[in-house]
Amino acid sequence: MKIGGVKVSRCEEVLILPRIDGDLVIKAAAVLSMDEFETLCPKPVPPTRLMAGGDKVQDFDAKDFVSVLTLWGERRYAYICIKSLEPSNIEWDKVDLKDPKTYLKWSDEMSAAGIASTELNRISNLILEANALSETKLKAAREAFLLGQGKTG
Repeated sequence: MKIGGVKVSRCEEVLILPRIDGDLVIKAAAVLSMDEFETLCPKPVPPTRLMAGGDKVQDFDAKDFVSVLTLWGERRYAYICIKSLEPSNIEWDKVDLKDPKTYLKWSDEMSAAGIASTELNRISNLILEANALSETKLKAAREAFLLGQGKTG
């Protein structure tokens, strides 16, 4: 598919982490579909509660449901991080994309491998940049487009 003559591709961002024995190239790409995650880790459904009069309602405030939903949200975010980093060809030891129970280990595994907390913050920002449209990106694209059209600001 093309739009205005430009082939559509997913957003990718790159971060270079300097190392004496060879720089680490970290690539993050936009996650285009959450279907795999939703299959492996379906969104929790709140329990039902029987009300006076016999009506059944979903209990969104149930203690167990809130904690299960919180864990699901944390795993969802971790999945986005791991999936976004696929172009980096990371060979995970403890993380398995097919096992949602391992998702939350991604940042600990990176730290254990020697990625500093400041670098991990930059990687997290890279993932967010790849998966979101910031006003900075939109402004830069708009300015580049207008410059190419012979227009200014």
